[in-house]
Amino acid sequence: MRTKLNITEGIFPMPVLMVTTYNEDGSVNVMNAAWGTMQERNTVALNLTETHKTVKNIKVRGAFTVSIADADHLVEADYFGVESGNRVSDKFARSGLTAGKAETVDAPVINEFPLCLECEFVEYQSGKYGCGVIGRVVNVTADERVMVNGKIDMSLVDAIAFDPYTQGYYKVTERVGEAFKDGLQLKK
Repeated sequence: MRTKLNITEGIFPMPVLMVTTYNEDGSVNVMNAAWGTMQERNTVALNLTETHKTVKNIKVRGAFTVSIADADHLVEADYFGVESGNRVSDKFARSGLTAGKAETVDAPVINEFPLCLECEFVEYQSGKYGCGVIGRVVNVTADERVMVNGKIDMSLVDAIAFDPYTQGYYKVTERVGEAFKDGLQLKK
């Protein structure tokens, strides 16, 4: 037996992404974007409307960063989603977090988030079935605290995911299998 549910905005889990840009005055702007994914190995797609301050900044600067939100900074990550940079110009400063300049693009990196993709703006798409920012990933950095033997340990990232059905956040921390290997036992 299955229960019919209301159609919602997404699939669970959805990553909690912090999209960061510089404002016209050089201050840091960040928004929480749950509607984002990788289109290809080096292409990010973010479903964002043009009314977002972040989208305006991306178009002007030609760059942005995408950080993976973690459980230790859930309050700040949620704040970046409930407050608009169009209304509050010092939104990032109010969070108490810190930022540095990205290595390869004209955008900030939030120091406290463990994983960051540096992106060059490719295009803005708008159509019947969605809209959004397309970016090319040109650099990926991780905080040393999530590295083990030179590789990222995703359990240490302590990433959070958004649940669009109940509007909750969940920790994504435990590895439960080996991709492209576990299923081979069913292959004949």
